Amino acid sequence: MTVTQQLLETIMPNARPQAGVFISALNSAMARFNIDTPKRIAAFLAQVGHESGQLQYVRELGGEQYLSKYDTGTLAARLGNTPAPDGDGQKYRGRGLIQITGRNNYRECSLGLFGDDRLLFLPELLEKPQWAAESAAWFWQQNGLNELADRDQFNSITRRINGGLNGLQDRLLLWARARAVLCQSSV
Repeated sequence: MTVTQQLLETIMPNARPQAGVFISALNSAMARFNIDTPKRIAAFLAQVGHESGQLQYVRELGGEQYLSKYDTGTLAARLGNTPAPDGDGQKYRGRGLIQITGRNNYRECSLGLFGDDRLLFLPELLEKPQWAAESAAWFWQQNGLNELADRDQFNSITRRINGGLNGLQDRLLLWARARAVLCQSSV
């Protein structure tokens, strides 16, 4: 199933003109990672829509102080960043339509997308539409989210992406819109 720009704009009305920028990349990424049924596509686009501010952001917002949580301490270590305050929190900040964050996740994503570790040296690639979409779809597949989408377990999808239910109301609104246009027989 291919999503049109018009459908994408219906699901994410604040995306214009970014819908035109991302539509091809999203369709390609969804096809590559088997996000290929109305339920899967609806859940994916809802989550991507929330995480990216309806395709407005492909890089995590925040200055040095905010991003320092990724540079030192427990969270930094869990993400595979070095324990020294050397700026890798900034370097491996969240990027892509579903924010890939931390050195370990960049490495895994790079291996999944390219078969090498180029994202460790060029993390900004995840800010390009193609790789922003591909990294989101890769993350989706790696975390078993197609199976959860098949069973309408949207809150579980949100927890796997976000670690909690942050922004749930917005995600649910986007999901309702997506299901209305993609899953007419099941809404």
